[in-house]
This record gives sequence, C-alpha cells and structure tokens, in this order.
Amino acid sequence: MKLTCIIVDDEPLALDILEDHVRRTPALSLMGRFAGSADALSLLGAQGGDGGRGIDLAFLDIQMPGMNGIDLAKTIGDKTRVIFTTAFPQYALEGFRVDALDYLLKPVSFGEFTRSVEKAVEWFDVRRAAEAASNGGEPRVIVVKSAYKQFVIPLDNIVYIEGIRDYIRIHTMDAAGMVGAVQTLMNMKTVEEMLPRSRFARVHRSYIVNLDRIEKIERAHLVLHTSTRSEAVSIPISDTYKETFAQSLAGRAV
Repeated sequence: MKLTCIIVDDEPLALDILEDHVRRTPALSLMGRFAGSADALSLLGAQGGDGGRGIDLAFLDIQMPGMNGIDLAKTIGDKTRVIFTTAFPQYALEGFRVDALDYLLKPVSFGEFTRSVEKAVEWFDVRRAAEAASNGGEPRVIVVKSAYKQFVIPLDNIVYIEGIRDYIRIHTMDAAGMVGAVQTLMNMKTVEEMLPRSRFARVHRSYIVNLDRIEKIERAHLVLHTSTRSEAVSIPISDTYKETFAQSLAGRAV
C-alpha cells in the first residue's frame, strides 16, 4: 500500500527536487505540492478534529514566511507524520520535539530521501499491525521509536511512564516478571493522548501510571507493583492532578 504525501517548501527548486524524489519512489503517492503553510492547510484540514485528511506523510521545510514548518507540524493531526527538510541543522532537536519522523538536510540526496521513506514505511507497517491488534476497540499496544528502532509495547506491560526533560521513559514488566524500560524523545502530553483513560492516569507533571499496577495509596504517594520479586516504586501525586486521579479511581469502582 502506497503512502500518500505532500511537500511544503517556499523554494521552487527544493519543491522540484523533492517532487522528483517522490515520483521516483514506488512507496509514495504525491497528493500535492505547496509553496507555503497556508496553502497546505486547506488540504490537510489540520485545524479539524481529524487532521490530515488521509495524508500519511508531510515533507515540510522549516523556515518559511508566515507559519513556519514547526508551527504547521503542531497543527497537523496525529494521522499524518512529518519529515522535515531544511538547510539548518540547528532545528533538529526542535523538530524531534514535535515528534517528527525524520529530519533531512538540504540539498536532499535521493539516497537520504529513500532511507527516510523506508523509516516511514516501517513506522506505518508497525502502526497498522498495532491497530489490527486492537480489533477496533481500545488500543492494546503503543508504538514508540528509540535508538532508530520501532518498539511495540503492550499496554498490559506498562507499569508507569516517567517524564525526563524532552524524553519519556516507559517502565515495563511482562507476564514473566521481566522488568525493562524504553526511552524515547516524546513529551508527556503526546504519550498521555495515546493511552486509554480507563486504564492510565496522569498523577504528576512527570508521571503517568497504569491503574492496574497500584498496590496502595499513601497520602501524597502511590505504590506500584513492579516485579514478581515484590519490588515496588513510590510515585508522587501532585495537587494539580489529585482531583482527576480521584475521578479515574472512582470510575473504575463503579
């Protein structure tokens, strides 16, 4: 299945080069090329609740007049993944903070472009597999990228998620009691939106917990079971999230 894509860049030559790369790539189907963010928004429908309008990939320049590529990426729904194309390497970290799939430096060679598309194809294959596993109901897994690899993490295995500056660390324990962790460049808000609220709750600026792993609540802390060796971890409950956490627990008790 081909991935649908668009190109957004204010430089005509850059548009021409990327369009040629797309048309030489069997895995891609070009849906449009745009000289600025405003022109792309009408197709993306990015300000609606279902942003993306069937577009899988958006190749975005960063420095553009008006709305730049970073701001455009923030408005695109999560069904569309972003690959940045820019002449300025200093934007790389900021690009990944908005969960970009990849970051290409201009002039973009066909070889680098192809490797980036291969990452995209792999990401969408994994996501489709995850969606198939959910059978149309609540998700059973989440998919994250760490060290240039895709990790499919069953929700049942997640004990808690910890925010560490620009990263999150997903602490896991499988059915055999094996404890592990996956660290990825993602913010807490993004991962929180990926998780079903019936099973997970934000209890602190830096912590999301699996409600099924709670052993006990002690004043402003909760204790999570983390392994078959009876190890446990104490997680703080902040005043900001105390009320919504209580509502999550009440909802499970009904």
